[in-house]
Amino acid sequence: MKGKVYLVGAGPGDPELLTLKALKLLKSADIVLHDDLIGPEILAFIPTSTEVQNVGKRFGRKCISQPEIHALLVQNAVLGLQVVRLKSGDPLIFGRGGEEIEALRKAGVEFEIVPGVTSAFGAAASTQIPLTHREVSSAVVLVTGHRAATDEFADWPAKIPTDATVVVYMPGYDYCSTAQQLLRVGVPGTTPCAILSRATLPDEQVHVTTVEGLHLSPRLPSPTLLVVGEVVRLGKPAALHEQFAWPSNSAEFASSDLVLSVGQERAE
Repeated sequence: MKGKVYLVGAGPGDPELLTLKALKLLKSADIVLHDDLIGPEILAFIPTSTEVQNVGKRFGRKCISQPEIHALLVQNAVLGLQVVRLKSGDPLIFGRGGEEIEALRKAGVEFEIVPGVTSAFGAAASTQIPLTHREVSSAVVLVTGHRAATDEFADWPAKIPTDATVVVYMPGYDYCSTAQQLLRVGVPGTTPCAILSRATLPDEQVHVTTVEGLHLSPRLPSPTLLVVGEVVRLGKPAALHEQFAWPSNSAEFASSDLVLSVGQERAE
């Protein structure tokens, strides 16, 4: 038998955002190796006869190293198994998919990539924040908060255009350092930003502030995502606009912050 590895994106969390192809593979796989962030609603799609293993790494805690994951992928494929490597979001956006591709190619293992809805797109849709807007944002910059093995910021562009929306994956809770980094690359302190917690899930929360007020933000439940840019003003019109009284063409941002429980709003 000839085994094969599928690098599959599970999307941002909502099981209904799983692609049809991903669902089909989950139901036919011999073994599923999944990230720690994959929710039980998605794992429930996997037949009970399928071997399932959590190979996630979270908050710096590593129950298994990345080279060990590579070895599991190769070994199971060599045994002739159909292997699904299930990743949150999209495999190729800050998911270490590139490293796994290299390992599989080096071992001569056949593989296929199945894209998923990346966290930035899922969170933006759920909170109604348009990542681009003809009048205020003509570019989107995706960055990650910190390097995998250090507390240092990952490589960011030296300068971010003033009309760009910045999405920070895995921002952590050191919001003071994040704000300083944003200021360092040219983002004005008055720029609105939103911390999106558990985006697309029923208990999703949104905290809205500015870059200069970011250091006062609460520690919302992980996983979180940070969206920075004028487009944040347009998010969740019924809730945010009522709280801040923002006209659609306003150039002002209220000084007060808001924590919005999206799940509660939906229930109402």
